[in-house]
Amino acid sequence: MPELLLRVDDLKVHFPVKTGAMFRRKVGAVHAVDGVSLTLARGETLGLVGESGCGKSTTGLAIMRMLAPTAGRIEFEGQDITCYGKKQMRPLRQRMQMVYQDPYGSLNPRMKVRDIIGEPLVVHGLADDSGAYQDKIASLMRTVGLLPDMADRYPHEFSGGQRQRIGIARALALEPSLIVCDEPVSALDVSIQAQVVNVFVELQQRLGLAYLFIAHDLAVVRHVSDRIAVMYLGRIVEIAKRDTLYRSPQHPYTQALLAAVPVADPVVEASRRRVIVSGEVPSATNPPSGCRFHTRCPHAFARCRAEVPQLRDLGDGQAVACHLQEANA
Repeated sequence: MPELLLRVDDLKVHFPVKTGAMFRRKVGAVHAVDGVSLTLARGETLGLVGESGCGKSTTGLAIMRMLAPTAGRIEFEGQDITCYGKKQMRPLRQRMQMVYQDPYGSLNPRMKVRDIIGEPLVVHGLADDSGAYQDKIASLMRTVGLLPDMADRYPHEFSGGQRQRIGIARALALEPSLIVCDEPVSALDVSIQAQVVNVFVELQQRLGLAYLFIAHDLAVVRHVSDRIAVMYLGRIVEIAKRDTLYRSPQHPYTQALLAAVPVADPVVEASRRRVIVSGEVPSATNPPSGCRFHTRCPHAFARCRAEVPQLRDLGDGQAVACHLQEANA
């Protein structure tokens, strides 16, 4: 069995909603993440998918401890980091890095690429030898498909795909074991997305990296992931191996997501079974009782409205949180 790198148990991240101009008082909370549990092994890619606003990015930021969890437990490389402060997290930052969604907004426009990629080395005191420092930056640029002689340029002189490669090189500088990828290709042209995705795959094969790959594009996630977790309104509703999920989705929400992915073949597209989901996503400030998907689910019954479904193991690494599947078992 591969070594377990990351374990998240019942993670919750709630943001207080306050009112009043002077005396701010709490009147509610946004339940951005509300009971997420997942594991990630060394060298594995776990895809995390769902609609915008479901809590995917918040989950990634909480795992990186860039947001403080409200409740739950985060364990990285055998250490419980749930309550770690900045000083305790600092040495761990070398082993867990992040690639952001916006390849331009995440790069300092006033810094040259050489300084952007090398900044982690400087911050962690690993840039004492000038020659080795320059060699490291050149090696990182070649690793992500950039020419070392581009190092003295500024971010605005690069295309979107090249800027994302710079962000990847910066994340690799400290040789991490985990990279959280927060929708790293969603801001890129479709023609460029495949190139950047291939960079991630090649780096994983070469360096043994583990990825938490957050995205809403199911085609991209299918290409890079070993397992996929489907998230809806702050909770994971299904998790399975990649091929199992695409071949036999069990949760109605997963079925609806996969049915919405277009197929290039018009004959196949015309013969596909449609899964219609009506209504809007409920507010995370006041989520529905019971199953959070019941307000839009065509199969919902009384139990769905009253009882929160728990992830139930179906075997072969697949688990689903759905009362309907339990009733049909």
